[in-house]
Amino acid sequence: MKTLFKSLLIFLFFIVQNISAQNITKSTFKVKGECGMCKDRIETTAKEAGATYANWNEETQQLSVAYNESKLSATQLLKKIADVGHDNEQFTALDSVYENLPACCHYERTPSFLKAEPKTESLNPANTGNRFFVMGNCGSCKARIEKAAKEAGAASADWDAETQTVILDFDPKKTSADAVLKKIAEVGHDNEKYRAPDEVYKNLPDCCLYDRELPLGVKSALVHQDGEEQHNDDNANTIEVVNLTKLEEATALSKKNAALTFNIGSKELLKAACCNLSESFETNATVDVSFSNAVTGTKQLKMLGLDQKYTSLTKELLPEIRGLASAYGLNFIPGRWIGGIQLTKGGSTVTNGYESITGQINTELLKFDKTPETNLNVFADANSRVEMNITSTSALSEKWNQSLLLHGNATLTEMDTNDDGFMDQPTGNQLNVAYLLNYNDLDKSGLGSHFGINFLKDSRNAGQMGYDKKLDQSEQNLYGVGIDISRFQVWNKTGYIFKGKPYQSIGLMNQFTYHQQDSFFGLRNYFGKQNTFYSNLIFESIIGNTNHKYKTGASFLYDRFNEDYLTDNFKRTETVPGLFFEYTQTGAKYTLVAGARADFHNLAGTQFTPRLNFKYDFTPKTIVRLSAGRGFRTANVFAENQQYFASNRKIEILGNGGEIYNLKPEIAWNYGISLQQEFKLFSQKATLVADFFRTDFQDQVLADLDASPQKIVFYNLAGNSFANSFQTQLDFSVIKNLDFRMAYKYYDVQADFMDGRREIPFMAKNRGFFNASYATVKDKKDGFWSFDTTLQYVGRQKLPNLNGNPTEFQLPEYSDSYVTLNAQVSKDFNKNIRMYAGGENLTGYTQNNVIIDAQNPFSNYFDGGMVYGPIMPANFYVGVDLKF
Repeated sequence: MKTLFKSLLIFLFFIVQNISAQNITKSTFKVKGECGMCKDRIETTAKEAGATYANWNEETQQLSVAYNESKLSATQLLKKIADVGHDNEQFTALDSVYENLPACCHYERTPSFLKAEPKTESLNPANTGNRFFVMGNCGSCKARIEKAAKEAGAASADWDAETQTVILDFDPKKTSADAVLKKIAEVGHDNEKYRAPDEVYKNLPDCCLYDRELPLGVKSALVHQDGEEQHNDDNANTIEVVNLTKLEEATALSKKNAALTFNIGSKELLKAACCNLSESFETNATVDVSFSNAVTGTKQLKMLGLDQKYTSLTKELLPEIRGLASAYGLNFIPGRWIGGIQLTKGGSTVTNGYESITGQINTELLKFDKTPETNLNVFADANSRVEMNITSTSALSEKWNQSLLLHGNATLTEMDTNDDGFMDQPTGNQLNVAYLLNYNDLDKSGLGSHFGINFLKDSRNAGQMGYDKKLDQSEQNLYGVGIDISRFQVWNKTGYIFKGKPYQSIGLMNQFTYHQQDSFFGLRNYFGKQNTFYSNLIFESIIGNTNHKYKTGASFLYDRFNEDYLTDNFKRTETVPGLFFEYTQTGAKYTLVAGARADFHNLAGTQFTPRLNFKYDFTPKTIVRLSAGRGFRTANVFAENQQYFASNRKIEILGNGGEIYNLKPEIAWNYGISLQQEFKLFSQKATLVADFFRTDFQDQVLADLDASPQKIVFYNLAGNSFANSFQTQLDFSVIKNLDFRMAYKYYDVQADFMDGRREIPFMAKNRGFFNASYATVKDKKDGFWSFDTTLQYVGRQKLPNLNGNPTEFQLPEYSDSYVTLNAQVSKDFNKNIRMYAGGENLTGYTQNNVIIDAQNPFSNYFDGGMVYGPIMPANFYVGVDLKF
């Protein structure tokens, strides 16, 4: 009897479960939102209302839910979501509720999503709307399903991989849902009314073999968005080499990328003055930017404890700041031209070349985004620097659009705030013009193309107060510096997505760059010309299915250098054909990217460059990454060390038989591990990132400043050289609209010089970072205030040994530590008018003795390159942005 009773209970349990399952409804609704906070709010509200599953997609603005229709209706669910501030297809949120959302959550409210009736679908085959469950994996599935539906008489069909549903529009007099779904099953796709024949299913392409064991409506791990561009996680209509749409305004760490990649969007860039690329990292803790010469005002960035030259700096995924552009290239990309920055720590993809050792920083320029837009920016600061930017993006036709980018800046007045007789910063001007033309027909013909042209003219004068730039240096006793740079670039990126194979594409990018620098530093002349041609062909496809993707191709780099230093001439031509292959495997919780390239350098020999990135998601909020890779580069000893030209130091090269300045190329291995953890703090989303990277040089060109205060000696490494970098960063919010970013970095960078192992100079072992930002709620005119501040602590730094100088011209072994503070206040009056004001180095800290023996610039002891801290006091600026 007991056994019978237990059996009845088990039977009743399964009956109840089955009935309950029959009442489960899966629906997809249009819900408006803007960011990750919106996603949390929408999904939490849906679940609190009774949904058993909720997933809101920012890209599609769709909410997919599952709920028991006997306990919760679609109307009740959407009403709850509107009550917390999100317009949807049934309800509009109250204006007062919408306005009280955080500024980052203020989505565009027009056009409305309101519909007469919501469309829902039940797991029960009886469907009350025109949306039906159809199983599939990818873009090929989508094309096949929609084609079959139209052949069966449907006027239109739209299949969505995320929700595994197709929306049909048909005339009931001509066809029926039953006929359409039957036709879809006949071409291989199971649906809620018909199962595809086994032989048809088995003959589908490997990438289309969906999981038939899953319940209808459940997205499989095999689902993949084809045509995904590497640095833009959600943009499906791109090829890696052809980015035709504006990047998402992401300001966070990518969760999808196997490499440790940070996306810096235009909203983040507006938090500081951001006049050029060198100032684009003020609110970012990963990159260190500092002055490198007190006379020329040159700025350089460092990443993972190593100089800028070891980071691949690209624009539109094309080589940008390298070679002769190394010293001043950060000034060549105006901040208002930047649409987004992707910053990758550690070895980057092999498809982008061999020069990346510590990582890659790629800058994307502004592009047309749905509606024409013209912006005017005017900026001025207390140090007499003024600049103007005009950017205009517009559509020429359905497939063609253009961007016109104009920039001009000038520093008008000579200033000497520390009374050392030298100008605090150079005077001069820059004119910078770029034109971009884009063709986008990826959805139809599969063809897309991007064309760009850029011209720059930059002229700077520095030195002692009163120096007459119209007179030759030999005709006057005052020390002067003159730097004139002309630069021209033209590039094209063209890609094609194969018809019926959205996972397969081919792209070709080409760029020509001409760079000329004419300069003098007192009695030291330096003239350089560089002609560069770069070409990269990439083919992308799959092996079996889209969980196994590969990229392969060939590249070619041509560099012709012609340099004159004092009375010596240095000419060389580098030609580097290369081949590469990269494989990506995607599992339910992991992504593996393994690649290798072989480059056949005419001067450095054949170089093999393997790289590996691995990401494992222990949970959706706990991610671990591993990376390892090799990189190599050829050193440009003159161009990359111009910060020491404004000094008495003579250049000495101790060659060892290499083909470039009699030196061998630089080769290094980089290894990294990182943890990304999301959690709740103060009831808000918080993200903790901790990473460790080590760089080991197999060969390196060392710049020895300690050999003598009167010279700089270059020679190849004859021992070990390494850089250890540890960083931990916490991003969190305390209250609504108040965001904090805190970081700590530790560097240990050493090398074996001729006289033994030493710390690399001008590298602080300890650095701290704190950023706070607050935005008020938007008013009815979309106006709001923003407040941003950044505090940085820089620990003591090892300084070059100047003990060979007289006592008054020597430096201590280590510098002092110091703190800098930047702050900005901005007011958006509406969507078209914004004003801002801010201050830099508000702590007022400046380095003592910025220039060694500044009173005697032609003496043996003069040196303007011993810079470890700020060289200018507090600076204040104002600006205005107008949108037309």
